[in-house]
Amino acid sequence: MTADQAEQVSGLLKAIADPVRLRLMSMILSHQGGEACVCDLNDAFDLSQPTISHHLKVLHQAGLLDREKRGTWVYYKAKPEALSAMNTLFATAGRQPS
Repeated sequence: MTADQAEQVSGLLKAIADPVRLRLMSMILSHQGGEACVCDLNDAFDLSQPTISHHLKVLHQAGLLDREKRGTWVYYKAKPEALSAMNTLFATAGRQPS
């Protein structure tokens, strides 16, 4: 892994290191069509809607999620390039650095 790749992936890992954010990513990825509305996610947590929105904002700012406003709701979808960076990390974790 190059230094640039490590820098990129470390920011992603920091964002999903929180248990709530990790669960949110899992829920979005497993939701039908790979996207979910905030309204689909709130009931799974004993947290307020603004708190869930804050966690989603952190994931979005880290580059893990795309978001799209539709009417009064915001829909979130994982960014393929972020998932690819994470896959690269785990695929190369067992290899020796060059």
